[in-house]
Amino acid sequence: MSKPILELKDLDVFYGPIQALKKVSMHINEGETVSLIGSNGAGKSTLLMSIFGQPRAADGQILYQGVDITHKSSHYIASNGIAQSPEGRRVFPDMTVEENLQMGTIPIGDKYAKEDMQRMFELFPRLEERRTQRAMTMSGGEQQMLAIARALMSRPKLLLLDEPSLGLAPIVVKQIFATLRELAKTGMTIFLVEQNANHALKLSDRAYVMVNGEIRLTGTGKELLVNEEVRNAYLGGH
Repeated sequence: MSKPILELKDLDVFYGPIQALKKVSMHINEGETVSLIGSNGAGKSTLLMSIFGQPRAADGQILYQGVDITHKSSHYIASNGIAQSPEGRRVFPDMTVEENLQMGTIPIGDKYAKEDMQRMFELFPRLEERRTQRAMTMSGGEQQMLAIARALMSRPKLLLLDEPSLGLAPIVVKQIFATLRELAKTGMTIFLVEQNANHALKLSDRAYVMVNGEIRLTGTGKELLVNEEVRNAYLGGH
């Protein structure tokens, strides 16, 4: 039985006087793909960012590989094996693809940069075609591929993905999720925050449903795909 790589225990997070997360408890086991679905404004991105301490939890615990990281610095968290591909991609617009990928090695140093860059080009062939191109000149889908590849350059034990399908054409979304499926097959542990519940649940071993900052439902991806409440709220009743 796999042990949890990440555990959240009774997490409370505030933005000023507004409580964004209320007593959130969940776990992710090593080698699992777990998704968090919910409507816009439910608190999904806040939860992901709070793992990196931005915003900092007001109460509760975040355990990573059994170590309490609730009050650790973002740099400590990144250099110990958690990487994030943020919402809105946030690539370095004036840097080339290669330079963006190089930035992903900052938490661990560039010892493996050359071989890992080659691995990213195998995973995302489009990036190899664009390797000397500035990120700002690329399409949204290409920038999303770059954001994920940059996160992978730090050789994470846990990959956090925030809305990877946001604003992308359906055909590009399919490509992104096909790549995530390949990553999952390698044993990569993935925590995915996603509004596209259909794609997320099909990819996931397990999933959580968040409503107004609270975990409302949990189950396997397959269970939630056929759950009537989930179908009506997030899958258009299909």
